[in-house]
Amino acid sequence: MSRVVHFEIPVDDPERAGEFYGAVFGWEAHKWGPQDYWTMATGQEPGTGPGAEGALTPRAEAPEGVLVYVDVEDVDTALAMVEKAGGSVVHGKMPIPTIGWSAHVRDSEGNLIGLFQSDESATAGTDLS
Repeated sequence: MSRVVHFEIPVDDPERAGEFYGAVFGWEAHKWGPQDYWTMATGQEPGTGPGAEGALTPRAEAPEGVLVYVDVEDVDTALAMVEKAGGSVVHGKMPIPTIGWSAHVRDSEGNLIGLFQSDESATAGTDLS
């Protein structure tokens, strides 16, 4: 069974949002890399226990609202299953270098859902064909 492993919350002011989520839930937001992206741990250390990892992202990059990512064993297989079940692919398999693969799909009701496959060997130059 797959589970939600990551989510992204669109924000206008990441510092204000980070303070809000810290005050309400005890989550700590930390800027990650050079892009406008702030990660938040919502449970134990990443990968060691319950709790999905989250992030704050600029609202302009997430106009549809909160986006959840579901862990899958294989993104390519999951994409085929989405289409067979009546969904559609929005963004095909994309590398997250040294972390894994992601893709965006729409479910049968039109909701945007992220797929995530862990794979430390993923690189930006990996051939996706």
